[in-house]
This record gives sequence, C-alpha cells and structure tokens, in this order.
Amino acid sequence: MIPRLQVGILGATGMVGQNYIRLLENHPWFSITYLAASPQSAGRKYAEVIADRWLMSTPVPEPVRNLVVGDANEVSSAQGKCQLLFSAVDLDKKAAEALEVAYAAAGFAVVSNHSAHRMTPDVPMIIPEINPDHLEVIAHQRRARGWDKGCIAVKSNCSIQSYMTPLWAWMQAGYHPRRIVLSTLQAVSGAGYPGVPSLDMVDNIIPFIKGEEEKSELEPLKIFGRLENGVIVPDSELAISAHCNRVPVVDGHTACVSVAFDGRKPELEETIRLWRGFRSVPQQLNLPSAPQEPIVYRDEPNRPQPRKDRDIDQAMAVVVGRLRPCKVFDLRFVGLHHNTVRGAAGGAILTAELMAQRGIIV
Repeated sequence: MIPRLQVGILGATGMVGQNYIRLLENHPWFSITYLAASPQSAGRKYAEVIADRWLMSTPVPEPVRNLVVGDANEVSSAQGKCQLLFSAVDLDKKAAEALEVAYAAAGFAVVSNHSAHRMTPDVPMIIPEINPDHLEVIAHQRRARGWDKGCIAVKSNCSIQSYMTPLWAWMQAGYHPRRIVLSTLQAVSGAGYPGVPSLDMVDNIIPFIKGEEEKSELEPLKIFGRLENGVIVPDSELAISAHCNRVPVVDGHTACVSVAFDGRKPELEETIRLWRGFRSVPQQLNLPSAPQEPIVYRDEPNRPQPRKDRDIDQAMAVVVGRLRPCKVFDLRFVGLHHNTVRGAAGGAILTAELMAQRGIIV
C-alpha cells in the first residue's frame, strides 16, 4: 500500500503545469497541495490567476481552484506543504538547474520536465519501461551532495519517446541496434503556448527546432547506459542521426526510424510479436499511469496517425506501424506518442509513481 503523497507543481500556470493538474485529478496516490509560478502570479488563488489562460479541455479541478499560488523562486514557500515537486518551470538552463538543486537540498523529491539536469551524470533520466534500475543512482546522488530526503530525477526530451521503447524491446530480446537514422514530425504543442505563430505553421513544415537534434542524438545514449561508480555512463556503441521537423499537428510526435543491427537481425513477424508482447516494470507493478500495452502495433499500412492513435491507453502508449525492410540499413518503422502526456506530464507522473513504489520519496 502506497501512502498518499502531497504534491506540488512548479510552473503550474504553463501548458505542462496545467497538464499535471489535469492528469493528477483523482490520482490514487498523489494529492496536489501546492502550486507555484512566477512572482507575478504569486499570492493569488489559482482560479483567479488562470481565469483566461486555462488551456485544457476539462475544467480546472475543484481541489486546486482555491490554492494560493506561491513564488516558484522561494523554496521556503513550499516547506511543509508537499513532499514531491513536479518541475515545469519556464526558465533558462542555468536558472532551472540551480532552482531544482535548491529544492532538492531543502528535502524535496524533484521530478523535472526541464532539460537542465538531463545530462548530469548522477541524475537519472527515466523512461520507466526501459531503465527503472537507473533510479539506484539517487542513493549515490544523495550521498555525494549531502541530501537526506531530497533528490532529482528527470524525464527525457519528448520527441524520443516514439521509438525508444521499440528499440529497447529489441535489445531485451538480444538484438543490438547500433546505427539509427530518424526524422521526427513534431506537433506544435511541443513548443508550449502560444508556441509557433500560426502564419509560420499553416501550409508549412519547419525543418529546424532549436536543440532538438542534439537532444535526440545524446539522450538515448544515457537512457540505454549503465550505472557505474555512482554515475550513469552513456552507451558508447550506439550512433544516432536525427532530423527534427515541426509540423502542423496539434498533439502527437511521429518518428520515421531506420535501424542497422550488429550481428543477427530480427525478423519482421518476430519483431511484431516482441512489440505486442512487451511488458516491463510499470506493468508488472500495475502503476496507476502505466499503459497496459506499452507498445501498440498497428497492421494498417497508413498507421499510426496522430489524430487516430495519440490517445490510446490513457495517451501513454507508444503506437508503431509500417515495420518493413530498409534498403540502406536493416529495418524501418514509424512510431508515435502523445507528446504532452507520455512525452511530458504523464511520463513524469509515471516516473514519480515508480519512485514512490520503491520508497524513494519520503
């Protein structure tokens, strides 16, 4: 039995913060007890602050409407109000890095959507179906930094979720993807709100998203890496070349992926069986936000599609299709996930559920 945990959200007025509030309504383990945002929002009730800025399709949940918003820069404001903090702050990297360290040093478990700590060696970057064992680095993190209850864990860049779990399913079956070329087709919601100007997106594709290709090429190496001497050592054998594009889709990131293997190569029918049968720790533990089927394979030749497939299984599944031979590498496929749920708030909530189940959040 998991004891009910009090939860705070940093950056509660932004799109990701609002998604946290929407997804945590009626959560069986977590109760929102603290909200924080910019100094301009602090000191007022959340319903007042968000009155003309609420972007979700469902109403503001009643339990949070009257919460008084704190200043996210004042760590002391959260003391005694929560144990777990989801960080969705809209700050530059150095400011976010320092702020999350300050909260962790004050005893909070911080699960962050920000990129600031993704490549910090003693901070786990978790996709719960792939590398739950990386949470073991938190014990080293606490010792090295002199923290008692506090810690930091992060989720990955949203765009890589479309293909990481399918790759991991191959790895678990003994295959070795070693060279990957991919093109992402990323939804406008990935840019936050108001995001990309409409006149830039209508009838258009933008073949550049600042920092995305670097993240897409580096972050998987850490996620597939190993824990050694108190830090996470990235996979040194995998090479990824990424093209990242912004497309006129509201929600749902798609990736077209070509893979070359070292050694033996998986057959098509075997791969589909592996993907459809794949289950991991979140499913074994029956975590509240875990999809029943982490990988959903569609047989139709024109799937996956964002409008039709992004919301499958609480919008937490990765939907794949079009598996076929590659004339340059070995195999190719198309992957899709909901970028603001699985790729953002929902993925972080699933990570926090795993941390709670393992007794890391105290």
